[in-house]
Amino acid sequence: MQYKKLVNAVLRRIEREQAEKEFAPTFIAEKNIPIWLIESWKNAYGEEAAQAIALAHLKEPPLDITPKYNDEAAIWAKRLNGEILPNGSIRLPIGGRIEELDGYGNGSWWVQDAAATHPVTLLGDVKGKTVLDLCAAPGGKTMQLAALGANVTAVDKSTNRLKKLEENLARTHLKADILTKDLMEWQPDSEFDAILLDAPCTATGTLRRHPDGLWTKKSDDIRAMADIQGTLWHRASRWVKVGGTIVYCTCSLQPEEGELMLKAFLKGHANFEQVGDVYRNLPGAGGDGFFAAAVKRTS
Repeated sequence: MQYKKLVNAVLRRIEREQAEKEFAPTFIAEKNIPIWLIESWKNAYGEEAAQAIALAHLKEPPLDITPKYNDEAAIWAKRLNGEILPNGSIRLPIGGRIEELDGYGNGSWWVQDAAATHPVTLLGDVKGKTVLDLCAAPGGKTMQLAALGANVTAVDKSTNRLKKLEENLARTHLKADILTKDLMEWQPDSEFDAILLDAPCTATGTLRRHPDGLWTKKSDDIRAMADIQGTLWHRASRWVKVGGTIVYCTCSLQPEEGELMLKAFLKGHANFEQVGDVYRNLPGAGGDGFFAAAVKRTS
């Protein structure tokens, strides 16, 4: 994938140029989405929502940041000429080098899509609790948890991605125990108060950031990823304490990797119950496409 960034940049430019032409928006949207994919969105969310998702892919994605301290959001929004979103994220003007922005070097904030911040909130108050962050790299949620006072163990099998997590923790002066482990084989020594499983997925909710995925993803990938997600969630279910919470999340728009996965998990795990409503965000002003749900171990 040596030329991935170049390919993405070219595709984004093509999309912008198409959007500027005098074609009907629905025509542009249909042309930019593989038939199997947009049909899956129509089946899941309806015609109007599917078209809105497709149109969102013609726009450059926003740049959102998470402040290290919630009470400093107004300060950094003013310094960076940003807008505070309802969830507390700050949306910045697009353009320029992120590393050169005020506050980046001393770790006062980190880049994180607004929708991606929500799963951590489903865990409730994590201060002083042991939290297992699975598939943790590059570390946005790890930093959220650490900043909230959790004792975080971050696990990922990718050495290169974990290097980025370590760099982010060092820059923000936050702490977490980092383990390079394959979750299909690893077994923790003790149970945790809470677990966050940011499961690997088809990432169809982030295609405007990675437009090459529109053409590299196939319908068969959904079932393959869902099988992996189900296995990981089942394994994680044995690592949380009775009364503890697991939050499962993906950046996928496919119900097979979200709502249907939650239904299957609860059906196969009588010792868990759903906590609160599911979080389903569609690409647009609120950020990327995302799914998250919380379950509690009852026995």
